[in-house]
Amino acid sequence: MFILETVTGDTMETPINRKIILITFMIGAFFAVLNETLLNIALTELMEVFHLEAPTVQWMATGFMLVMGVLMPISALLIQWFTTRQMFIGVMTTFLTGTIIAAAAINFPMLLTGRMVQAVGTGLLIPVIMNAMLLLYPPEVRGKIMGTFGLVIMFAPAIGPTLSGVIVDFLGWRWLFITVIPFATFSIVFAWKYLQNVGEITRPKADVLSIVLSSIGIGGIVYGFSSAGESGEGFSSLHIMVIITISLISMIWFVFRQLKLDEPLLDVRVFTYKSYARGITIFVIVIMAMFASEIVMPMYLQGPLGFSAKMAGLLLLPGALLNGLMSPVMGSLFDKFGPRKLIIPGSLVLVGVMIFFSNLNPSVPIWLFIIAYIALMLSVSAILMPSQTNGLNELPKHLYPHGTAIANTLQPIGGALGVSVFVSIMTQGQNSYLSSQNGPVTEEVANQAMTAGVHHAYWFALALATGVFVTALFIKKAIAPDFHAEEPAKS
Repeated sequence: MFILETVTGDTMETPINRKIILITFMIGAFFAVLNETLLNIALTELMEVFHLEAPTVQWMATGFMLVMGVLMPISALLIQWFTTRQMFIGVMTTFLTGTIIAAAAINFPMLLTGRMVQAVGTGLLIPVIMNAMLLLYPPEVRGKIMGTFGLVIMFAPAIGPTLSGVIVDFLGWRWLFITVIPFATFSIVFAWKYLQNVGEITRPKADVLSIVLSSIGIGGIVYGFSSAGESGEGFSSLHIMVIITISLISMIWFVFRQLKLDEPLLDVRVFTYKSYARGITIFVIVIMAMFASEIVMPMYLQGPLGFSAKMAGLLLLPGALLNGLMSPVMGSLFDKFGPRKLIIPGSLVLVGVMIFFSNLNPSVPIWLFIIAYIALMLSVSAILMPSQTNGLNELPKHLYPHGTAIANTLQPIGGALGVSVFVSIMTQGQNSYLSSQNGPVTEEVANQAMTAGVHHAYWFALALATGVFVTALFIKKAIAPDFHAEEPAKS
């Protein structure tokens, strides 16, 4: 059992139990992260219930990711202003409030409001947890701890669509929220009783302009790239390109401003640490490939391969589950062997899978497709956590909030970027194939066109995977600054 030595104060002794804190975090994180994908399969039913068009109901997913992305940079500030207990209980209470609003929704605006309030809680929760774990655990065991936590944040969204389908079929969409309420309530009560404070409250000055710039920049990038991936126009749409351009200008302004501030909202100087910079670069590229594959592969299974939506989900489920289940294993291996012996082989497997998908066709046996997808998700498991943890290990303690906030900010950006770029390339490949055909567009021709589009998308993915492999060759085990496990802060 992980228990730090008792800390003696003037009037009392305050022991801190790491395992209880970790359990508290995992309970809250599981149900918060589960909601990222829990609602996706119910969007069709919501369109019928509230008489909505697809672009409108899609805000249940896009808006959730948008709010999370905007809040991630602010998390670094809040972590330094409030105690661990205040932050965790506060964000879980916010999440619970959003869940209750959504469960009681009588119209779509009320449902969307509840969903966005949920996103506020989820967006702030993960940085709070990661920062606390960096403070609590020494570098030599962080791989195992991050891997255990990774089991939750990978496993929850993996089972989300399957669990959602069962709940919607037997109980209806409202129960997607009702079933979460008692678990979120339990998490708050459990944290109130057991959660202790770690870290130091420094209350840095809040720079309002930095908050505005980051909100416009990150919100616009996530919205712009998500919209490009969802719309038929892609990047040819003028309003999407205007949004993305304004967002990029805001982000450039934001970065330069952070370099001038004595107390930046996000200290971008973390990228001067080579292990962090390389690790986060690999992390973002792999996130792009993973998110994009989770969109493109179901489309291909339901298109040229002719499977139903539920069957496509079941065929991809083994890979998604193994990705989560292997996270603790990869964490332990990281602690024992370091990052290179995981990331380099993992990136080689990733390159091989991209070669396979770039030659995919309807005649490929389904069992071979499943094995390839499992290999993809296992390679992701071998790369993501080790690259991120190794990078964070190099940072000094005062940069933990900034390092975790930046990593978590880049995740939705990388996901939105990957989906939009992959779908746009696939669509262009399809259109190019169709324009070369003289006859009528039969089902067979349409399937061939989609196959050609998938090939184009995965040629791009192959280039990214090759970049990951080359970067991995320069990865070294990070040398952590002097570490002393955090004592509990007195309430």
